[in-house]
Amino acid sequence: MREEYIEEFEEDDDIDNTSVSQEMYEHHRFEVDKGQSQMRIDKYLVNFMPNVSRNRIQDAATAGNILVNEKPVKSNYKVKPLDSISIVLAYPPSNFEIIPQEIPLNIVYEDDDIILVNKQPNLVVHPGFGNFDGTLLNGIAWHLKDMPGFDANDSRLGLVHRIDKDTSGLIIVAKTAEAKTNLGKQFFDKTTKRTYNALVWGNVKDDEGTVVGALARDPRDRMLFTVFPEGENPLAKHAVTHYKVLERFGYATLVECRLETGRTHQIRVHMKHIGHTLFNDDRYGGNEVLKGNRTAKYQQFVRNCFEICPRQALHAKTLGFTHPTTGEEMFFDSELPDDLTQVIEKWRRYYSQMTQI
Repeated sequence: MREEYIEEFEEDDDIDNTSVSQEMYEHHRFEVDKGQSQMRIDKYLVNFMPNVSRNRIQDAATAGNILVNEKPVKSNYKVKPLDSISIVLAYPPSNFEIIPQEIPLNIVYEDDDIILVNKQPNLVVHPGFGNFDGTLLNGIAWHLKDMPGFDANDSRLGLVHRIDKDTSGLIIVAKTAEAKTNLGKQFFDKTTKRTYNALVWGNVKDDEGTVVGALARDPRDRMLFTVFPEGENPLAKHAVTHYKVLERFGYATLVECRLETGRTHQIRVHMKHIGHTLFNDDRYGGNEVLKGNRTAKYQQFVRNCFEICPRQALHAKTLGFTHPTTGEEMFFDSELPDDLTQVIEKWRRYYSQMTQI
């Protein structure tokens, strides 16, 4: 029972029993899954807060900002099933302010209602614990700072959907409350049209295919998601990904993925499920040489590719939707970022040389 865990924590050397200031405010809360194995809390949180470094989490623990079952813990505390983890700060969440910052943004379309940005890799989309500024929303606030009526801190405006820090590509921002409500319903109803380009390991057998598999957390590693047979896991959510081969490189393949559903890590998990992990996806094992020969020259070639594109090779390439005001059908196709373009070209040259031997 939960009370038994609390009693055990009170005897744990990793817990600091210092009382918490009455002026601390909760900003984040995490409930540990009942199947979670013991893990250091700094390592646990860095997986759930991917935009925050482990050092920053350790600093937060030292400052008394990380609580387990309402008590401050050190960064070496090991989380246990059903732990309740809180991130507390000295100011209320409502006082958090998105400050305009001059951040370069690749704006591909803008009118009175919406902005479309082709987000560069390594740019956090929205502020959060450990990333209070330097985000896409800070850049949007700067871009629209002279627009009457636009308030970057008004939750009725702003982001309609999200992509993570390491994924590049198209993202839409609403400039009015009406636009956000309308577009939000389109995403909820799955009437938007989105495709991604992904470089994956291996030579994909079929030119086209569909992956159907319910997604839930992996019981062996709660930081990952995995595919479950339909009906096996009541927590698993139905997910469908359609893919099409764009170009083959022998040991790697460039594919287009179209999401029928939008689940966490869906493309990454579905492609791994069929044996084609995303290139340099460190969370799912794609940052190892999964296909190809063992020659030193080939191993160095792959390492060079990893250095050029130090992230999962995934780009949100197209986005189609109905304009929230005019009702016009709109469709946008974005350019690949330089890191992904360079890696694809390196694979193209390597494959060309390999087939000429």
